Amino acid sequence: MRKLLTMSVLVYFLYGLFVYLYLFHFTSSGVPPQYAGSLADPETFMDGRELLLSEEYSKIKNFLFFVTTPFEWFLFLIILVTGLSRKMSGWAKGISKFSIVQTAVYLFWLTLFVTILSFPIEWGGYKISTAYQITTQVFSSWMKDQLIDFWVNYLLMIIIVTVLYFFIRKSAKRWWLYTWLLSIPFSFFLMFVQPVLIDPLYNDFYPLKDKELEAKILALADKADIPAEHVYEVNMSEKTNALNAYVTGVGSNSRIVLWDTTLERLNDDEILFIMAHEMGHYVMKHIYVGIAGYLVLSLGALFFIDKLMTVIIKKWGTRLNIKGKQEISSLPLFLMLLGILVFAASPFSNAVSRYQEKSADMYALEMTKDNEAGIYTFQKLSKASLSQVNPPQLVKIFRYGHPTIFERIQYLEKYEE
Repeated sequence: MRKLLTMSVLVYFLYGLFVYLYLFHFTSSGVPPQYAGSLADPETFMDGRELLLSEEYSKIKNFLFFVTTPFEWFLFLIILVTGLSRKMSGWAKGISKFSIVQTAVYLFWLTLFVTILSFPIEWGGYKISTAYQITTQVFSSWMKDQLIDFWVNYLLMIIIVTVLYFFIRKSAKRWWLYTWLLSIPFSFFLMFVQPVLIDPLYNDFYPLKDKELEAKILALADKADIPAEHVYEVNMSEKTNALNAYVTGVGSNSRIVLWDTTLERLNDDEILFIMAHEMGHYVMKHIYVGIAGYLVLSLGALFFIDKLMTVIIKKWGTRLNIKGKQEISSLPLFLMLLGILVFAASPFSNAVSRYQEKSADMYALEMTKDNEAGIYTFQKLSKASLSQVNPPQLVKIFRYGHPTIFERIQYLEKYEE
């Protein structure tokens, strides 16, 4: 056990060192020389201080992403090899003979343990964002959101894990298929209720106050044959200086949402370009394509997790204090493997997302015929979030679900040509 932990720490350290050297010494985020002075060159729309801050902030955030992503996997490994998972399972069994109660008790301790150990990282990310004036949220409000996250995730996990281990115990060979089949209606249900039940826990949503702007947006929606009645505004200025707009939900609960920071900093033409982009997602049914892609990936993930858990428990079950995958104490292994597979699949899912985002940009261009508004919008988005215009390749592959600002401005410029 000591040898395994030592090797894990060494690998983690070497990985962190590689990430640091790659981001801070081996790569550059500058635009290619032939694009110097173009509208995609940040030196044309950022001042010296903004250039410095965006470079610093982006490197720090990217480093934290790559270093903290495997940290949770490492925590799950520690929980297993130290026998803590088996102890928590024993505590749960000592409280009740009902499996759903045992699951709830076990999950509470597991979630609490991971949350406490991960808190310094979350707090550090919050402090960095406030230092660079991306986050405007006061600590008490931030802590409130953390507590909401804890309880929402905990309640959802009780449902998911109870069903998961019910199928594992009933069908050791086909549990992954039954779990996946049940996840289909559950995923649609969550997407349906999220705009009306979950999102309002964090922020206040209300119909767009600027009725003149709303009329323009609804006219654009009518032009695209979208049955929209309202555009929603959310008070994000209490939490961030970043800009955003998005489409959420499915069916009658689908919503187009604008952050109030977006309304404050963009003019009507730029907002209409963003809205046309979001309408492009709706018209091209990207939400449903995304759901289909998620379901395909989740089926593959559950299948591989089943095979991997079988092999790992057979070879190293004693070291990990796991007798069989039907035990609730095997959950950290399940979550660790799930996290690794999701991270490994992120280059593919991000590539699909970038393709969809570019398609939505092209749709917005065709709808508005205003590439200038699009260019200024992307410049302002980059400035507000202090994001790199042309990030390193690994950052783009693993982090970017949108084309880079450099790419987006480039094809907007080419559209006019």
